[in-house]
Amino acid sequence: MNTDKLIAALCYFSIFFAGFILPIIVYILVQNPAVKKHALHALISHIIPAATVVFVIIPFFFMWSVEAFAAAMVLIFILLAIINIGIVIWNIVKGIQVLAHEEF
Repeated sequence: MNTDKLIAALCYFSIFFAGFILPIIVYILVQNPAVKKHALHALISHIIPAATVVFVIIPFFFMWSVEAFAAAMVLIFILLAIINIGIVIWNIVKGIQVLAHEEF
C-alpha cells in the first residue's frame, strides 16, 4: 500500500483520535500535493463540529422565556447532532475512498 494513501486516509480518520493536530502536521510536513489536499479537507471537516459550538451559545442572547429557550436549545442540539454525525460519517467514507482509490 502506498504510504501517501495511508497518510491521507489517516487525516480523515483522525477525527476519532487526533482532531486538528494530525491534519495540520501532515499539511505542513508532507510535500505531495494530493496528500496536502486531503489534509486540508480533513482539517476543514474537523473544524466544522468545533465551530458549531457558537450556535449553542447564540440562544443565550435571545432568551425571552424559559420555555422558548428550552425549545430552541432542543432544536439546536438535534440539528447540531445531525450535522456532526454527518461529518463523522463523511470522514469515514472519504478515508475509505482514499484507501480504495487505485491511483494516487
